[in-house]
Amino acid sequence: MTQNAAAEPYTTRFSTDVAAIDGRAVRLETSFFYAESGGQPADRGTIGGVPVADVQQAEDGTHVHTLAADPTFREGQTVVCDIDWTFRMYCMRAHTASHVLYGVARELLDDLGYGGFGISAASDPAEESNSEEPAADEGKVRVDFETSTTVDDDVLVELERLVNLAVWESREVTWEEVSLDAVEKNEFVAFNTKTEEDVFADADTVRLVTIGEGDVTPGQPSEGPLDVAACGGTHVRNTREIGPVTVLDRSNPGEGLTRVEFAVGPRSIDRRAVEKRSALAAGRTLGTSVDDVPAGIERLQDEVSSLESELADMRTTLVESQLAALDVVERDGRTWLVGSVADVGPNDLQSVVRAAAGDRADVVALVGETDSTFVVVGAADGHDAAAVVSSVTDEHGGGGGGSDRFAQGGGIGSAPAAVVADLRGQGE
Repeated sequence: MTQNAAAEPYTTRFSTDVAAIDGRAVRLETSFFYAESGGQPADRGTIGGVPVADVQQAEDGTHVHTLAADPTFREGQTVVCDIDWTFRMYCMRAHTASHVLYGVARELLDDLGYGGFGISAASDPAEESNSEEPAADEGKVRVDFETSTTVDDDVLVELERLVNLAVWESREVTWEEVSLDAVEKNEFVAFNTKTEEDVFADADTVRLVTIGEGDVTPGQPSEGPLDVAACGGTHVRNTREIGPVTVLDRSNPGEGLTRVEFAVGPRSIDRRAVEKRSALAAGRTLGTSVDDVPAGIERLQDEVSSLESELADMRTTLVESQLAALDVVERDGRTWLVGSVADVGPNDLQSVVRAAAGDRADVVALVGETDSTFVVVGAADGHDAAAVVSSVTDEHGGGGGGSDRFAQGGGIGSAPAAVVADLRGQGE
């Protein structure tokens, strides 16, 4: 059943009689309040000066308006109703923008199907930009797609560009009632009987919302409208009323679904300001223009990789020099190379210890300290590096493990000098 609000979305002030009152639940003879449905929240406003907290549609199609306070009027009385125009217009813009987004997605996404829609509104969309940290979902609009296309950053940017181009082109938005049979046979119409159950319930006709007869892809001549969808929500008359649209993020809410979140109004403008500020700052840091930021970042990443490689080589040289200064000792027929190292971590020792084990000594054990004492052990064939680490952690605490050829331990409770002294005496 089509709601009066959807049929006449620009009506925000009306007079009507009060049909029934049950506590704070009020039914009106006629209502232009939008009842929550299909992913769009209920209208806000007042009835007889009393704020409306919620509006739901009953099974018989009537609206149940839940007031935020006890009513000051009685049954049969004529009341003046005011719908919050700021919030109504916000929902109209957001809902129409979701149709435009789906329309342009037809040209970008393969095997496209509709998976759902929802508006998560701020407590006051007109003042949302005054809040330094809005709630995570405030002012977001989501559209769920079924598609085999990977929606990466390039696709998101193109979706946003095409949506805003359609807004700029001032496309007409219209709605009409058509037979349900005709809709179900029309593959071009996007609808989901689960998310729009109120539109299809016990209905012989369906309300179709059409975006922009003329071009399918903004800027490219083609036959047919940009989008046609079965929908019971409120919409603007022209896409130019939507204003700027900014894509916020993407996610995967379920198997086979891709969720695209976007914003209209203040949050959209604020997000663009943040992105522009970040892009300009990145350009200044890289010493390049905004257009060349990606290339600048790639150049910087190459430089960082080169420096990291140089640093790793320097650490290896440092470990090798410290290892060269150690004396080999013999214990129980085995040669041991044991000592402490400084200014390196356990990951810097692995290649050097592995290479030295079996070459310089049967067992090579190096001890160092970062947040706590660590030990790295390498052993030649016939010897057990993991057993050496276990003996250290049994005596000095900590934990570790590995194989007979290589092992390491950390979180050791003793100072490096104590561990080295213990290892030098091992086998005696």
